[in-house]
Amino acid sequence: MGTLEVARGWVRSSRSLCVLTGAGVSAESGVPTFRGPEGLWKQRDPMSLATPEAFAEDPKEVWEWYQWRRRKIRGCAPNPGHAAIAAVEAAKSDFLLVTQNVDGLHRVAGSRRLAEIHGNIWIVRCATCGAEREEFGDFPELPPRCGACGGILRPGVVWFGERLPADVSDAAMGILSRCEVLVVAGTSAVVAPASGYAAVAKRRGARVIEVNPDETPVSGICDAAFRGKSGEVLPALLG
Repeated sequence: MGTLEVARGWVRSSRSLCVLTGAGVSAESGVPTFRGPEGLWKQRDPMSLATPEAFAEDPKEVWEWYQWRRRKIRGCAPNPGHAAIAAVEAAKSDFLLVTQNVDGLHRVAGSRRLAEIHGNIWIVRCATCGAEREEFGDFPELPPRCGACGGILRPGVVWFGERLPADVSDAAMGILSRCEVLVVAGTSAVVAPASGYAAVAKRRGARVIEVNPDETPVSGICDAAFRGKSGEVLPALLG
């Protein structure tokens, strides 16, 4: 296993760099993790709410949960891990941040070359006409309605059972097919397809670096693994 100084050298010398982030990065900013107890709402399993079927059955209840999540996230700010990723982007001609997080904190931190593979909670999309817009405030009535056609708006996120949008999926696979280094930070590596991204990069010879407090299913294939908080390790690794 490489030391931090060795791994930092890999990052610095790489011409093509990919960073993959998961819920752990945002948790350090106070964002409730989707699967943890702090992510529970009215003792409901989030996986029973984040589905097309749940939305079709009771869009008001699903929106009550998302409005609760949006209020929680609204009070959060990027942490040093977010800032370190935004900074390294400026130093690389070929870079992509691939994130599973929907909270938008990477954008707030300054990241611009990113693929939000699970969408963005601040985007709303009409389930009828497909019109999209950003909306950061609360909705006075739930479920909210589209101003253009009157259809029900839905959160602009990818639910369980839905395919990733083709553009972000293609962008992610593109960088994984050519990056020299992949940094995997704050992800439990259990949700497909992101759980397989490290193996994709590794098979074609990329160095894989993991930053996570705990061991994960991809730890065994990593060239270096650092057991710590992303907000502490990433500034040292990417700086």
